[in-house]
Amino acid sequence: MKYGRVFNFSAGPAMMPEPVLEEIRDEMMNYRGSGMCVMEMSHRSKVYQQIIDDAEKDLRELMNIPDNYKVLFIQGGATLQFSMIPMNLMKNGKAVYIETGAWSKKAIAEAKKVGEVIVAASSKDKNYTYIPDCSDLDIPEDTDYVYICENETIHGVTWNKLPNTKGHILVSDQSSMFLSRPCNVSDYGLIYAGVQKNVGPAGMVVVIIREDLIRDDLTNLPIYLQYKTHADNGSMYNTPNCWAIYCCGKVFKYLKSLGGLKAMAKINEDKAKVFYDFLDQSKMFKGTVVAKDRSLMNIPFVTESAELDAEVVAATKAAGYDNLKGHKSVGGLRASIYNAMPKEGVVALVDFLKKFEAEHK
Repeated sequence: MKYGRVFNFSAGPAMMPEPVLEEIRDEMMNYRGSGMCVMEMSHRSKVYQQIIDDAEKDLRELMNIPDNYKVLFIQGGATLQFSMIPMNLMKNGKAVYIETGAWSKKAIAEAKKVGEVIVAASSKDKNYTYIPDCSDLDIPEDTDYVYICENETIHGVTWNKLPNTKGHILVSDQSSMFLSRPCNVSDYGLIYAGVQKNVGPAGMVVVIIREDLIRDDLTNLPIYLQYKTHADNGSMYNTPNCWAIYCCGKVFKYLKSLGGLKAMAKINEDKAKVFYDFLDQSKMFKGTVVAKDRSLMNIPFVTESAELDAEVVAATKAAGYDNLKGHKSVGGLRASIYNAMPKEGVVALVDFLKKFEAEHK
């Protein structure tokens, strides 16, 4: 790490790739001869139109997004999507949700304000430490969609096999695993991701939506809350989050330069293995998620007591490993090792934890 930077294990806002930050720094005062920083330029200018067009083009290539899907850059982050999704997709007023952690639980609470929510499966019985079997869900025929949070940031579980939706539309919150591995977009009706975890700065969400799900009959729904508004206006109905789109576009190009999502998956699997191998042999530190459902991005773990957890957090922070405190709702510890976290950061943290354990026997 350069510039006196720490290894930042935050769950979001999170690390961005250093080569991307260096490029942004070099263009800060004068973007490619425009005489302006991207933060200053009009979103209606030809210069900025090229930035947003390139960002969408590169994302489409990275994910191999089919032509019948729209890519939208919307403000409000993932939390706004908890409401926008049911407002736009609940034609019959009914949806099936799978409860696997804090974020799917929040999405359920918001969707209930719009229509009927059926929680068809839940892992609440074991504190969200596994993904329930969803091979034969009880899904009413008039269900509008089936919703999952594909990677739970707080509880550290991930879906390695998608649910059997029995022909119904699948909606997925991919916020904390977006672009971390290949994704077959056509398996979904809608994918969304708050970008501040694995792609860019906070304040925006990427929505990938199949065109036939974009409705024009929602005349009573506020204009900004309609997907049609964003689709019809190229994500520029109002001033978009220009800076976030610019930064995300840089990250999309960077991921392409590394070899795309297959290459990224290999990198992420190697990184996560270092950490999980350590947890599996440690006497002091224990992972909280069943092995088959472990996230490659967010690794929650604990010691024998909250006091020792706090001691570990303090020691790691002092040593240059930041943001390892678990979410306030679950406690413990958590290492978020998104795309931008280099393997050397994971290896260095594991070495530190091994030393801590040896000294505390």
